[in-house]
Formats: sequence, structure tokens, C-alpha cells
Amino acid sequence: MAAPAHVPARTHSLESGWRRAMDEPAYGAYWLLRVGYTVLPIWMGIDKFVNALTDWPSYLAPWIVDVLPFSAQTAMYVVGAIEIVAGVAVALKPRYAAYVVALWLTGIIVNLLTYSGFYDVALRDFGLLVGALALARLAAAHDPAWFGRTGGGARTR
Repeated sequence: MAAPAHVPARTHSLESGWRRAMDEPAYGAYWLLRVGYTVLPIWMGIDKFVNALTDWPSYLAPWIVDVLPFSAQTAMYVVGAIEIVAGVAVALKPRYAAYVVALWLTGIIVNLLTYSGFYDVALRDFGLLVGALALARLAAAHDPAWFGRTGGGARTR
């Protein structure tokens, strides 16, 4: 039986994208980070509403809880919503959203460093911050700009 004469463009595009990710290490790293920084913030954001993985309000430094006009759990709902939006933003435009995620992680690190007992988590989040910055730099080459210089590919000198 002969193969179909027409292969849908979407299948070809996905296949060629996968092949490119396997052949070009930087492009592959870009997609690994893009998927990771899309899925994980959304997953963690959703968990802020259900507290299945941990008791999220217990991670807030006492000084933050003292200045909040609402409960620590309500703060986690706000945090969860922001994380979900950040994950969606990375999916849509990693060139810019990765810097937002890095800034967000900086805030989390500051919170954790001001609350004794969470230094290991702060160090882990610093690693995540470095990964977000790496995604931003890779996205500068692989995600076209909204304005100014249009990118989408490695620069040549």
C-alpha cells in the first residue's frame, strides 16, 4: 500500500521542530526550558488553591503575614493566580515572560531568606531563577521580538 501523497503541514511542522530540537542543542534547551517554565508555574499555581503538595501559607515569612490586609491563605490564592498567569505568559512569549518569572522568583527568594528554616528552598529557587534567565537569553535567539529588531534564529557576526 502506498503512503499518502499529502502529509498535513502541522505534522510536518511538529516533526521538523522535534528534529531541530534534537539536532541543535541550544534550540532543544530553549524548548525544554520553555515547556518547564510553562508547566511548573501553572501546576504550582493551581496547587496554591488546593494545598495538595504542601501547606503553602506556612512558607510566608511572619513579617509578610503581619503586613497583609488578608489571611496567608488568601495571599496564596493571589500568588497562585500570578503563577498561573506567568506560566501562560511563558508559553505565549518567553522572550519577555522569562524575565517576569525571574523577578517573581527573586521575590520568593527574599521571602524565604527572611524566614529562618527555608534556606534550602531559597537556594533551589535561586537555581530556578538562573534557569529562567537562561530561558530569556535563549528566547532572544528563538522567539521573535514584538518590536524593534525581529529575531527568530541565531545571530551571525
